[in-house]
Amino acid sequence: MNLAILYRGPLSSCNYGCSYCPFAKHQETAAEHAHDEAALQRFVEWSAQKTKLQLSIFFTPWGEALIRRRYQRAIVALANMPHVQKVAIQTNLSARLDWAEDCPKERLGLWATYHPTQTPRERFLTRCHEAIERGIPISVGVVGMHEHQAEIAALRELLPKQIYLWVNAYKREVDYYSPEEIAQLTAIDPLFPINNTRHPSAGRACATGESVISVDGDGTIRRCHFVREPIGNIYNPDWQVALQPRVCANATCGCHIGYIHMPHLGLQQVFGQGMLARIPQIPLEALG
Repeated sequence: MNLAILYRGPLSSCNYGCSYCPFAKHQETAAEHAHDEAALQRFVEWSAQKTKLQLSIFFTPWGEALIRRRYQRAIVALANMPHVQKVAIQTNLSARLDWAEDCPKERLGLWATYHPTQTPRERFLTRCHEAIERGIPISVGVVGMHEHQAEIAALRELLPKQIYLWVNAYKREVDYYSPEEIAQLTAIDPLFPINNTRHPSAGRACATGESVISVDGDGTIRRCHFVREPIGNIYNPDWQVALQPRVCANATCGCHIGYIHMPHLGLQQVFGQGMLARIPQIPLEALG
């Protein structure tokens, strides 16, 4: 059985302070860090025991986790488990990457976001090239704010052509983009129009809750990050009874890590084994 897990522990700190980011930011106490580390270690140990499953694990932290050595160690441990197919993480790419040398690179994935107000473009690009040179699969993206347009274009020009550059649409304002901006961003990211849509989802089929689940630091299972109702706990003996087909309970779905699991959009065929790290498995020119 294949199961993808989106893990989000209690970590809630970041070394960046982006104005558009909804993630919580505060200086965590030693006790809070210890709590997060204990939860993470418990999850890694649980994963090690699930040898009858083919696991894919995606870390989607409330902040930046990869700067913490405990997350580097967790990724190394998970990537070396024979029954773990993929381990991916969302990151601002500010952390060291030497830990990846202890992993089978083909099992890794970096979802790297460039934040122009927080780091120089040259520094971010250096990190991207380091990941590429180390053989770590990577996708790169930017939040599509008006003020980021020039940086997005420059990033596309400077990244290797085979690296997918995605643009996360800013959807907090209705009609935020002009038709010209939509055309420009679609020329860079052919999938931008899909991300720039709140997809009607109520009653539609979705793999979440069946072959994809969200898990928090206490082990609570939810269908995804956007449906808050708990459906079980991975630390209960009968946790697998929670895995069953369900239709979406929300009116719309506007986030990539949610709507990608809706079969009618056909994105599973686009991303395949690169789904968690947002890495298309078809030629980029075929996306247009």
